[in-house]
Amino acid sequence: MTTADAAPVKLTPSDIEIATRAADHFTRIYYSTYDSDTRLNDLPHFYRPSSSLVWNGKPFQGAAGLRKLIEKMPVTKHEVQSFDCHPIPGTSPPSLLISVSGSVTHGRGPAGNPPSTAARNPEGHPRVFSQTFMLVPDPAAPATKPGEVAKYYISADALRFVG
Repeated sequence: MTTADAAPVKLTPSDIEIATRAADHFTRIYYSTYDSDTRLNDLPHFYRPSSSLVWNGKPFQGAAGLRKLIEKMPVTKHEVQSFDCHPIPGTSPPSLLISVSGSVTHGRGPAGNPPSTAARNPEGHPRVFSQTFMLVPDPAAPATKPGEVAKYYISADALRFVG
């Protein structure tokens, strides 16, 4: 029997509803943490050493790579306009592919820039971004009860500025 012959795993409406709740919860907590004063300590907890991260075309590896990326970054303010969640069958709970779009301001906004800042400088101005996450169930997390949102970590993360 080949992989192509294997019976497809079907997602139930409950799987989809739970995945959507998990994605909503993840999106709110992730960007809230990213924009917090404690992001350097707290954001790496979303990742594992094996996690891959590509930030606007530049690759980073795991929590240490994320820390390297954000330690020199100015404060941020994310505004999420939309997200979409696709549960990936094969595990229970399923892995989640989450696509997010929104805008992010780096720095304190245009009024926070020094007067000598060039008008075309992106710092302080909102930039449109698209970010995709692959969340996988965290095997180290305690087991969840039926109907409860599973615990996930970021296996892959890709951000791209689109505007």
